[in-house]
Amino acid sequence: KVDVIHAPAYTAPLWSRVPVVVTIHDVSYERHPEWYPYQRDLARRMFYRRSARTAARVLTDSQFSAGEIAAAYQIPRERIIVAPLGMSDRFAPVDRPNETLPAGITAPFLLHVGDLHERRNLPLVVHAMLEAQRRPGMPPLSLVLAGVDRGVGDRLRAYAREAESPDAVVCLGPVNDSQLLTLYRAATAMVYPSRYEGFGLPVLEAMACGTAVIASRAASIPEVLGDAGVLLDPDDEPGWADAIAKVVNDEWQRGHMRKAGLTRAREFTWARTA
Repeated sequence: KVDVIHAPAYTAPLWSRVPVVVTIHDVSYERHPEWYPYQRDLARRMFYRRSARTAARVLTDSQFSAGEIAAAYQIPRERIIVAPLGMSDRFAPVDRPNETLPAGITAPFLLHVGDLHERRNLPLVVHAMLEAQRRPGMPPLSLVLAGVDRGVGDRLRAYAREAESPDAVVCLGPVNDSQLLTLYRAATAMVYPSRYEGFGLPVLEAMACGTAVIASRAASIPEVLGDAGVLLDPDDEPGWADAIAKVVNDEWQRGHMRKAGLTRAREFTWARTA
């Protein structure tokens, strides 16, 4: 006696007597299979494709993803509905952070949140940070990576060692909610150089915590960040170095980005999503 089935993450019943709505956050695996050299990826992609094409409606998080889903699965655009994600109220700034940072981390630092994956383009931000650090007046700086390492962490640490800055890259692995909030609030800036995102929730979480954001002008990221942060070409290493140096050294710039980010983040609520 069900009227409709909502499958909230990619996979849906392949046969149903009632309409099925499936949520697809992005189709990076379909548009860029070279990023997913996993043994079972072909079977997964076939299942996702069938789920999408048999659904009565597809829900997704951004206009970018809607276009990508339509192109990948040849689904009419009118069957795809965009509902941007929301955010928990726990992501909020504090005037005087008193949380203890994880061992091995000292301010100032840049923060990246999310799996360490090829599509996240993290070598660019490591090289840009190391270049920025060579400039006069720059304090010692590190890049803190919070997320599961999908096979790129060793390479990032090697870049830091080659630059004679072995402590410049800190791989924390997965962190709990409390640690994540501490990192967002204490970071000098959130860096998000990704080439492909269906939404980019860490960008929104960072803004909600009052943290300056430097991100790629790519995929869905501009839809989330708007004009509340710095958007750069994901291949513009000198531009990223310039942006990092400016945000780290310019307190007024960070304050302006904090205010703009908080205003922007208030537009994304779960009530609006619903």
